[in-house]
Amino acid sequence: EDEAFYLHCRAAYLSVFKSSLMNISSRQLLCRALQQAGRNPSYATLNKYWTPKTSTLNFDDFCQILKCERKTEETDLLRAFKKMDENGDGYISHSELEKALTTKGEKMTSEEVSAIFSLLDINKDGKLNYSEFCRLFVSTVEQCETAALERLEANAKLKRQNFGSQSYSPPKRYSPLSRPSLQLQAVHLLHSDSITSQNEGDVSHALLGGTTRSRRSSLSNQIPMTAGKAPKLQEPPGLQEWYNSRVRGCFFLEADGSISSLQYQLHVPQTTNVYLTIQPLSLSHRPDKPSSWMTVDTALFVMSAAEAKEDSTLVCFTESRDREKYVWRGELNVGSYLLLPFTSGCKMKKRNKKTMSGKSVQLINRTDTDEIDLSRELREALSDIFDMMDVDGNDLLSLEEYNFFELRTSGEKCDKDAWLVCKGGAENFDMRKNQLTRQGFMELNLMEATEKEGDPADLWISLEAMGYNRMLELVHACPFQIDVHCEAAQPSIQPVSMTSGAKLLNQALQKSITARAGARALRGQENVFIYTYRGEHRISSLIANKTNQRVTVHVNNEQSRNCCSSRGLNVFAVEVPARTKMVCQHVLPVNERQDWTYSCVETLLP
Repeated sequence: EDEAFYLHCRAAYLSVFKSSLMNISSRQLLCRALQQAGRNPSYATLNKYWTPKTSTLNFDDFCQILKCERKTEETDLLRAFKKMDENGDGYISHSELEKALTTKGEKMTSEEVSAIFSLLDINKDGKLNYSEFCRLFVSTVEQCETAALERLEANAKLKRQNFGSQSYSPPKRYSPLSRPSLQLQAVHLLHSDSITSQNEGDVSHALLGGTTRSRRSSLSNQIPMTAGKAPKLQEPPGLQEWYNSRVRGCFFLEADGSISSLQYQLHVPQTTNVYLTIQPLSLSHRPDKPSSWMTVDTALFVMSAAEAKEDSTLVCFTESRDREKYVWRGELNVGSYLLLPFTSGCKMKKRNKKTMSGKSVQLINRTDTDEIDLSRELREALSDIFDMMDVDGNDLLSLEEYNFFELRTSGEKCDKDAWLVCKGGAENFDMRKNQLTRQGFMELNLMEATEKEGDPADLWISLEAMGYNRMLELVHACPFQIDVHCEAAQPSIQPVSMTSGAKLLNQALQKSITARAGARALRGQENVFIYTYRGEHRISSLIANKTNQRVTVHVNNEQSRNCCSSRGLNVFAVEVPARTKMVCQHVLPVNERQDWTYSCVETLLP
């Protein structure tokens, strides 16, 4: 699926540019490339990605945009036209089209509407058959995509230039990274003149480039890892007597491949010994069927809580593991700290069309008296969502906790006045201590379904935002639980909303790698360094570019065994801006019960 997605990306890109190594240099070129990929970007969409500060976008950026901007589907078009069709006869009149296009969205002039209508009114009867138009529109988009793919397939040189190893089967002696993952930042690959041979025994040499300069600038790193040999960090004696605070959270896989989650502030009232754990949270109601996300790796980074977020420093992070728990044990001084949850993304399922479409579970039922009711499957999913949002685990949702759900699903908050209406208004949802009960949460969703006359569209939007697919399987989220045990005093933990959260987590992650891994310079390049962190269960690498110009580092993982990478590809490249550090990849074993070998060759592209 990854390969198919990038094949379409390259086909669209190469319909506009000669190489995927060329940059998009204008808003107009961005629009053309997006149209070749089956998107029909509005001015607002173009402005979102091409800001006044944008000078160029590269192929990586283009792929990320395509992940965020889905193709226009025929059903979406039909839905929009039906809203314009005031009398519901299946046709749009000139006046109906003009009313819609001159008053809503990106408003057009009457002259522009007339020009459009004259083109669409094929029968010249003053009416637009919008069902036929939608069919032709989608058909034309598909024909454009097919033509772009055929051009790419017909040109072997172009395929090799922009496809790298993905256009060839790897040699049998290699054990490729076999599990796809989420955080695909890739992929700049080599120019055709860098690939000099395609003999089965010489694929790696070809992919790394046949020039002397490329070989001089390579760095090879091989780390054998033995299954089950990491020492177990013992719990402190008498841990059950220590003070404990517990919170819940959830990792959400976003459409662009990034992962987001709540972050927290920890207050330690006095200097004390501390035992920290983070682990996936099982929501399964059947002991014999554990939750599918229980194998997802987690980590917790602890940073000092400085007044200016950029002044925060890494204090510690969970390096040890006890089954599904990831653990740190040590001493923390009195004060406040930021708790930043993390997962590598290697074991989370990426979004794709199959999981977000196809056969759907029924969400709404009708009672014997023809009243709308929530289906059993939906009630189970909503109950799990309730547990995911119940940060303090007290089986009630406060206004703050409920707003985590609202912000996630609608982007808006429920204010205190609306909350009071929920408590004492006509709806009178079940509440206790000014907090929403599980039953009240069900009643709230039932009311919204009733207001929509049983139309499940908005319910699906909420469910997909919470990580569910159309079969109501939680595939794009991983609930977790954090425990802080303190020996001498009661700690307190509060969720925080931080706009700089992702930046802080990246800062902590980089520091954790550079502090525990030695720097190795690429041969012949004194100012480009590779840091490789080897933990008990994870290997992470970082590229530090100390030059004054951007560099592109080609990464080859083909000889790794029993590994899965956060990049999802055997061969990819990373562009690192001048004087910048960038996390390259995280690697985990596919089968944790077997030995695994991390084998990576990094090469600076000329």
